[in-house]
Amino acid sequence: MSSIRPWRDIARRQSRQIMVGSVPIGGDAPIAVQTMTNTLTSDAKATIDQIRRCEDAGVDIIRVSCPDVESTTALKQIVRAAHVPVVADIHFHYKRALEAADAGAACLRINPGNIGSAERVNEVVNAAKANGCAIRIGVNAGSLEKDLLEKYGEPCPEALIESALDHIKLLQDRDFHEYKVAVKASDVFLAVSAYMGLADAVDCPLHLGITEAGGLIGGTVKSALGIGNLLWAGIGDTIRVSLSAEPEEEVRVGYEILKTLGLRTRGVRVVSCPSCARQGFDVIRTVQKLEDALQHIKTPMSLSVLGCVVNGPGEARETDIGITGGGNGKHMVYLSGVTDHHVEDADMIGHIVKLVEAKAAEIEAGTAVSMDTLHGKAA
Repeated sequence: MSSIRPWRDIARRQSRQIMVGSVPIGGDAPIAVQTMTNTLTSDAKATIDQIRRCEDAGVDIIRVSCPDVESTTALKQIVRAAHVPVVADIHFHYKRALEAADAGAACLRINPGNIGSAERVNEVVNAAKANGCAIRIGVNAGSLEKDLLEKYGEPCPEALIESALDHIKLLQDRDFHEYKVAVKASDVFLAVSAYMGLADAVDCPLHLGITEAGGLIGGTVKSALGIGNLLWAGIGDTIRVSLSAEPEEEVRVGYEILKTLGLRTRGVRVVSCPSCARQGFDVIRTVQKLEDALQHIKTPMSLSVLGCVVNGPGEARETDIGITGGGNGKHMVYLSGVTDHHVEDADMIGHIVKLVEAKAAEIEAGTAVSMDTLHGKAA
């Protein structure tokens, strides 16, 4: 079947598929969105509350840090309460990995070469096999092995790739194949180059991220450039946007990157203008209020919010609901691309929210189709 918009098509790299709990990663599975809690894992209630907020934002997989035995003890309760698979983040102490696997973690984030002797690696792999755990190898430019830094002089794509291949070999030598790999760096050029090289060298799923990307705005830009470049090239099976912001924001940014590339859809796709002196209403504040008021909508659909009639009607023709600013506080509302009625300034926000909710219900019931589907903008 031919594509509606062939210039929008992305040919994904064919990786083999693994399971992280109930979530397939790789192959033709949807690209999964991850984040990481920042509460003390030993505080099960606070961690579960944060996981619930991330679930509401649409997270597919959640990672928690397990630096001590108190954390792996609390992990049992956390895993039971979570509605998504939980990844246990382990750094150096192999016993935390054993405890996390027994506590029900769906995946262990670990570098096998960092946990000591071959015997310890054997124990972790055996625990993962016994508990049906996947493993994520997490190579990071900021914590490369000393011998690789001496060999290459600095973190570089070749060093990151060699580190990943060394860790992979430790698992493959033990007949363990349920793994995915990340080669993260805070330098976008370094990360993208390393991932591209690794994608050619291995067939396992890849976990994408630009690590230590920064705050909400700066980190979003860096992540969109780095992760977006790789996804556009067809590389990547699961992503985590690393922001100095609450984990729910990481989830939202992750979905926005995927939505922009047509790789996944969730919730309302907002088309809005930057506003100018022609605007018939306060576009910036209106969009902020609408985005906040529509976070509960999970149905993929579209909304255009434009301040005047220059581009407003054209954009409205492509979206499920549209509003274009008019004179004297009266604005035109479009339904499924067609002019329908006017709305007054004071009633606009609540009115648009009701229209979006109604259209979402129709799409879910199968009595309506999103304009995004008709125009080929939905994944």
